[in-house]
Amino acid sequence: LTKLGSIFTVILMTTDEIVTNYEKIRWCTLSDPEQRKCAELAKALVAVLPPAAVTAFARLSCIRASSTSDCIERIRANRADLVTLDAGEVYSAVKQFGLIAVAKEIYADGGCIVSVAVVRNSSLDIRSLQGLRSCHSGVRWTAGWSLPLGFLLSRNYLSWSKEQPLSQDVGMFFSASCIPGAAAMAPPLCALCQGQKSYIRQKNYHCETSHNEPFYNSQGALRCLSSRAGDVAFVDHLALESIEEKNNYDFRLLCTDGTQAPLSHYRNCNLGRGPGSGMVTRFNFRKIARKFLVTTQMLFGKRGKERERFQLFNSSSFGENDLLFKDVTDKLAILAEDMDVSQVLGLDYVALLKGLGHEGSSLEDSVVRWCCISHAEQKKCEQWALSIKSDPLVCVRAVSLGDCVEKIKRDEVDAVSLDATHSFIAGKCGLVPVVTEYYGKRCVPAAEGSTHLETDVLPSVVGVAVAKRSSRNIFIGNLGGRRSCHSYMYSPAGWLLPHRYTLSLDRNSSSPCDPNQVYSEVFWKGCLPGARGNLCKVCMGGTGEAATKRCAENHNERYYGNMGALRCLVGDPSGKSYGEVAFLEQHNLQTNILSLSATGWADGWTSADFELLCGDGRRAPLSEWESCNLGVIPPNTVMTRPVLTARVYDFLMKSQETLAAGPDADFKLFESHQYGESDLLFKDATQCFVHTSHMDYRSILGEEFYNYLETVFNCTHSDILEFCNQDVCSIF
Repeated sequence: LTKLGSIFTVILMTTDEIVTNYEKIRWCTLSDPEQRKCAELAKALVAVLPPAAVTAFARLSCIRASSTSDCIERIRANRADLVTLDAGEVYSAVKQFGLIAVAKEIYADGGCIVSVAVVRNSSLDIRSLQGLRSCHSGVRWTAGWSLPLGFLLSRNYLSWSKEQPLSQDVGMFFSASCIPGAAAMAPPLCALCQGQKSYIRQKNYHCETSHNEPFYNSQGALRCLSSRAGDVAFVDHLALESIEEKNNYDFRLLCTDGTQAPLSHYRNCNLGRGPGSGMVTRFNFRKIARKFLVTTQMLFGKRGKERERFQLFNSSSFGENDLLFKDVTDKLAILAEDMDVSQVLGLDYVALLKGLGHEGSSLEDSVVRWCCISHAEQKKCEQWALSIKSDPLVCVRAVSLGDCVEKIKRDEVDAVSLDATHSFIAGKCGLVPVVTEYYGKRCVPAAEGSTHLETDVLPSVVGVAVAKRSSRNIFIGNLGGRRSCHSYMYSPAGWLLPHRYTLSLDRNSSSPCDPNQVYSEVFWKGCLPGARGNLCKVCMGGTGEAATKRCAENHNERYYGNMGALRCLVGDPSGKSYGEVAFLEQHNLQTNILSLSATGWADGWTSADFELLCGDGRRAPLSEWESCNLGVIPPNTVMTRPVLTARVYDFLMKSQETLAAGPDADFKLFESHQYGESDLLFKDATQCFVHTSHMDYRSILGEEFYNYLETVFNCTHSDILEFCNQDVCSIF
């Protein structure tokens, strides 16, 4: 204890706040049981800490409040100092009330919870919840509100007009609910709640975020379901442990595919994952709060020195669950001084809360922000915006498809069409499909007069290796030391597929699994936009309005994409910068060859001047691409954040409908030649969009292609995947 006292002396000397002998830590409590547990903690601290530490720092007092929102107001007004809140309320406390998060709970599985929908009726499924009675842990709470509503909106099971608050549409979706904390925004959402009603605020517990509302928090929502007041309960998975084993068979989970599962299957059967609870205080109290939490955990946590005297994460002796902290908490993670709320809660979760209107409505709610990666795409996008009669379209510039994925995750842009490899990356980044580009002969609508297209078959494209016919001694297998042209970094045809083949026989023995390393070793130099070193030396950069440095990962680099790889193979007009083999997609190869002359890049080239290099070492005419290619590539997919799928889908359908109605109009969504490039925004081979927001990105890619990508990225460094893998659930 003497040593502990000296530690506290150091703590006090280093704090940037004025600490007097009368300074106290005031914990905000939500019920009589929580008040009792807080009082016991205060006694325990006095009993084990040296007098100097107690009087100067760790004197805990307990401030009784009527709800979590009352606690937030008290802390803000310097009438309390600390409280534990659900992550959704942590966000509100930080963004709307200027408080600061100082710690978060860590559970056995990490720092996150998953939202589950629990039912007793074996005939219910997640697609038919409309008109049922619902029980929720709390309004704007992670498991009880944000994740389930985000899921229902993403699948379009729940529609939100945006002309009124989301709470009103939720009230119309369910026949009755208990959503503690919703009284102020939508009284009908409190119809099932059972707390005492009173005109005196301090005595009104009905629908409050307080233990005095019997149906408050995840435990209370399960109580609501058990008492048969509600048909479905939206809770966090941690609360499932409280259901007695003998009753386990009475309850089931609703899975996103429409099936049901036992409670133990929550890892695979849930509505999404989000951050757990956190502690908030005022900014100028943050250091004292952190040090107080460090001390109490060191003394009374799961591995605390004085846990025999008091257990911080155990409420069993006080007649209620989850008092002060969740009882299943393993430890508290003290947050670093400079952590932004998006780092604490995660970019996906913060974007979800914004999408659900946690910060109120804004201009962004009425527009779709499309990601463009070059000057040419920006021009086409702006023309698109002028040509449609739907929600406003805003064109946002990025430097590459990977940058688009990052910007969507950061909520700086909303949607983009991605090739198969970037769809894989986006899926790993938490983005979801909206529509897939359809390359079939003809689009058949789901119903007469409808623009909605469903199909079980998603036509693919193929990757090919092309050489000049005059270069007779070039084959797959003897490409060592030659110049190469690749469409761009991570492109399926230009980067992923060629790596599967033995490109040079003298490097066959120990071929690395990283495509970038393979190409650096095999080729003398080349142009792989987005790469470095020798694989940039053949690239040219851009000119005029599209001026850019050499090897940029977008159309501003004249050797970018399918058209760019063909230009690279032919060589620039001066004849200096050229390649000997080009890896690109077959779907628009013939059109691109014709455009060489039309755009003034190079005259006199025809299809007969090129040949395909087959994977078995043969060469073949371009017309034999079906038997001579490097592999099949799944179609491009438009991806977005989950909460925006319905809005982006609706926007694309309206766009398609408007543009189809005016076939003679100047603007064509799936044509790019008038902008001097090919495949701008979408592939030019696209006939229409196929509805795929009900599908997982993995099933769109197909198991074989997905597994191949997994293998490649397991041994290939990727900045964007590294960014995506910064998991807020496991970083503490």
